[in-house]
Amino acid sequence: MAHYPLSQALLDAVLADRTSDRFVCQLVWSRLGYRPDPTDAIWRPGPDTPAGWAEAFPLAPELIATRPASVRLTRSIAAPYKQLLKEQLGFAGYRIGELYPRRTRRATAVNWLLADLAERGQLLPASGPLPLLLDPPADPVAGHPGDLPVG
Repeated sequence: MAHYPLSQALLDAVLADRTSDRFVCQLVWSRLGYRPDPTDAIWRPGPDTPAGWAEAFPLAPELIATRPASVRLTRSIAAPYKQLLKEQLGFAGYRIGELYPRRTRRATAVNWLLADLAERGQLLPASGPLPLLLDPPADPVAGHPGDLPVG
């Protein structure tokens, strides 16, 4: 499975809560080597999945809904890349009234995606394909229809 192409426009949409949590997970899963099983569409480790991830998460982890997966993702970002959200996207964080676990975990996912690009020596294009963008959810705690509850 090919990676969905990253761009500044796409990552800005993720930070603005304009995509589903599942879509955000799939952006990361594919880059971690997880692949959807054609028989049941469940994402499982592939040959490129780092052993630590495959052992800890034999099924692709719900990076937004579950804290352990989000913590592991945060810890897997190398120190030189911890500030890429600010440096590359000018993202200063969410305001106090916007601080919800779903959104902070989305920011973690975006920072991880930027770090993954940097580690591969790839640049982030300004524009690229976008999925169908959603309106930000009326209830940012609950998210979009179909998003899993955040624990």
